[in-house]
Amino acid sequence: MLFNSEQFLVFFPIVILLFFLFPQKLRWVWLLLVSYYFYMSWNPSYAILILISTVITYLSGIVIGQINESSYSKQQKETRKKIFVTISFISNLAILFFFKYFDFIDNSIKHLAEQIGFEWHESKFNILLPVGISFYTFQALGYTVDIYRGRLKPEKHFGIYALFVSFFPQLVAGPIERATHLLPQFKEPKKFDYERIKSGLLLMLWGLFQKVVIADRLAVLVNSVYNNPSEYEGVQFIVATIFFSFQIFCDFSGYSDMAIGAAKILGYDLMKNFDRPYFSKSLREFWRRWHISLSTWFRDYLYFPLGGSRVSTLKIYRNIAIVFVVSGLWHGANWTFVIWGALHGVYLIIEEVSKPITDKISRLINIDQNGFSYKFINVLKTFALVCFAWIFFRANSINDAFYIIDHLFVQNWSKLFGNNLFSLGLDEKDFYMAIISLLILFMVHWIQRTRNIREWLDHQWIPVRWGFYMGLVIFVLVFGYYGNYEKAEFIYFQF
Repeated sequence: MLFNSEQFLVFFPIVILLFFLFPQKLRWVWLLLVSYYFYMSWNPSYAILILISTVITYLSGIVIGQINESSYSKQQKETRKKIFVTISFISNLAILFFFKYFDFIDNSIKHLAEQIGFEWHESKFNILLPVGISFYTFQALGYTVDIYRGRLKPEKHFGIYALFVSFFPQLVAGPIERATHLLPQFKEPKKFDYERIKSGLLLMLWGLFQKVVIADRLAVLVNSVYNNPSEYEGVQFIVATIFFSFQIFCDFSGYSDMAIGAAKILGYDLMKNFDRPYFSKSLREFWRRWHISLSTWFRDYLYFPLGGSRVSTLKIYRNIAIVFVVSGLWHGANWTFVIWGALHGVYLIIEEVSKPITDKISRLINIDQNGFSYKFINVLKTFALVCFAWIFFRANSINDAFYIIDHLFVQNWSKLFGNNLFSLGLDEKDFYMAIISLLILFMVHWIQRTRNIREWLDHQWIPVRWGFYMGLVIFVLVFGYYGNYEKAEFIYFQF
């Protein structure tokens, strides 16, 4: 069930209405039922997998919590806790591996075997990737680790814990929530709050604008070029790659805003997942602003356990490389994603190595690092590096990615003029609407640097405030892209 579907337009008001009509003690039951219904709307069998993951991590948490409170010695506690953390991780990652990576490993072995002259018979399994499996698996594993570390006491109410794992607004594409933040909220009384509901609806509307006005429109041009790379070259690839950078941002940020807004209407706070990432002045800053819930998950549950920045310089670089290769693999079972992750790891290592040198040069030639020009150049540099890496993320294969890179700098700038741009999949009207929508997005992000637009609107004259709301609704309805090209699911559903 997509947030931008007619089905959800019927589903969500019913959820809200009955949620506030039910007594407080029954609301968790209602949310758990509708969350499972929401997930099963893709495939009823998916419910079995999420239930298995829920049971494993729930029982692991209970046992680890009991060990924490036992009279065992510190060493005995650590040994026993590690056993159950390992069981939880192996069980959940085995499920994730089978459904997400089995075909990838099987095909990779087959390809390698062919290269060295061996015969490899591919598996006959027909494996369907469950929607959002990486998201809820990581969320559940984070819960297990937090109990192991003593940051959280185990949730004894199985229904409440099952709701934490399956909460429908953020179930299939995040944000990846922490149990310390979300679990306690399910036990708090929720009252009907007009201001909160209005704020949530406005956030959902903004997310819908990003998705159906910008992302779905840009997808037409991006798909046209990236699905047929041999028909294009030079500036056409540059345009398609820049468009993809905003497509994936608006698609994923749009989903996150709708998820956060939907949860807010019901009275729950989810963590912020994006913070104007394309205004970043470095790759390190980009990863503090992009998919925040995942980048902080890897920081807390992988980077820090590896030693973080408290080890030697070479090991710091090793840790960065491991985190980003794993991050790439998390995004998809394809070597293109592994290269994408590894490339960002290389970016960050080079940035770490070169920073003392660039800072020293800036001081020697008296460059003001706080000046607008310096910041602007660094924003452009960061954006260009991110866009280059997006080629691997979007390309259908490694061969396609290297073909695009090989033909990226062909001098065909004439394709920018006349009607040439309108032969890439979008007609003139939709192409200019895409540009206008991106300018609106840029303007909003620019204003958000210094001002919260929603808070500013709350203090405006009622006709101005409601004129803005209705204007945005009409804009989405009139200028949303509702073409019958490939069904535009949210990109991150595949992860």
